[in-house]
Amino acid sequence: MSEVTDAVAHLVEHGTAVPALVLASLAALIATAGFHTRWSRRRGQAPPADDTGARPPTAERTAGTGSTGHETTGSEPGGESTLWRMRTTVRDAPGSLAVLCTALADRRIDILSLQTHPLAEGTVDEFLLRAPGELSGTELAEVVTAAGGARTWTERADAHDLVDAPTRVLALAARTALDAAELPLALRQLLGRCTIRSLPATADGRTGARGDQAVPPEGTLEDTVLRLRAPEGGVISVERPHLPFTPAEFARARALVELDARLGPRIPRARDVLTLPEGSDITVRRADTRDVPAAKAMHERCSARTLGMRYHGPVGDADRYLNHLLSPRYGRTLAVQTASGRIVGLGHLLWDGDETEVALLVEDGWQRRGIGGELLGRLVAMAAETGCESVYAVTQASNTGMVAAMRGLGLPLDYQIEEGTLVVTARLDPSSRSAARLPHGEPIGRE
Repeated sequence: MSEVTDAVAHLVEHGTAVPALVLASLAALIATAGFHTRWSRRRGQAPPADDTGARPPTAERTAGTGSTGHETTGSEPGGESTLWRMRTTVRDAPGSLAVLCTALADRRIDILSLQTHPLAEGTVDEFLLRAPGELSGTELAEVVTAAGGARTWTERADAHDLVDAPTRVLALAARTALDAAELPLALRQLLGRCTIRSLPATADGRTGARGDQAVPPEGTLEDTVLRLRAPEGGVISVERPHLPFTPAEFARARALVELDARLGPRIPRARDVLTLPEGSDITVRRADTRDVPAAKAMHERCSARTLGMRYHGPVGDADRYLNHLLSPRYGRTLAVQTASGRIVGLGHLLWDGDETEVALLVEDGWQRRGIGGELLGRLVAMAAETGCESVYAVTQASNTGMVAAMRGLGLPLDYQIEEGTLVVTARLDPSSRSAARLPHGEPIGRE
């Protein structure tokens, strides 16, 4: 349990203003995360194994032929073995799970862990399995169906799925406690491959996910869609078309959102002091809605041309969009600050459903000093850390500075022009993760 202790110590070290509430929320999360490795105990509740991918499994994964990033070992006497995540529904009757486990054993399939989700019409059992390498996902599903399983779903797993559920829940709670922007990412790790959107409150002040539809305080669960009240108003919508949510998963997600609401606004205090080529020092740090006044003042100092390049047209009252852009609910923001405390640059990493957008604004007098490239590199590194496969920037073809900054990433780029608007997409690779220059919550110390 050393990892659990470390997670709790990490929370204490960073000190929140409401430790009792944090512990209460952690207790609520852990209470829904009972982890059972013996199939005979059928009341365990733990979150699905870690899966932050934004795309459905490929045909190669389904066929069980192996792919980069998934664990394949040679522990089986007959050859390599592969990890699988599997869900199936069985009758909640004595002996039904025993028949299924016996069928798996007959095919030399080891059950590494088992979680159960009781439903009115049966029980959804979620397995982490180690199977012979030659066994495909289709064959695995056929074995389970023949043993009485129904609505079976399989997906390749990796070594990250071997972490026990209480440790995973504590780690997600710690991430959320340190950084409000982590909530969407924590929900994705808690619930697996899904699409998460933050939707604002309706114009009449009601909290609704769709125009005239209100969401009650306790949230709603509708098969493959769950909706929860966002702590600051609006709705957090989670969709997983390939796999219905269970009531237990809904309760876990709600507990995590409740923890976030109790902690209030927060971002890591890490900052990085850099020296520009001409000798000026700047500080790069995380920003949120508490920086709206300083960000608005920067906008007022920017020329109409600079603002037009950033927002693709005439710019009205900055208050209308800065609260959104700086909200950790919709992504992460980096601010560039001078020695006097004035903000002269902003970089945004915005969650857009399954996609991720990057956007930059640098005050006129501070342009062409490398600030835009520095911000962009850090934002892309953050995106890679969170498992994003690509990031895109929406700009104008005449914005040579933004185009040059995207090219400077050294990543494969795709270009698309629509009605005078240029969309540049950078495809990320695993090596981008090691390039992260501003890990959330940890100071770099490059002063």
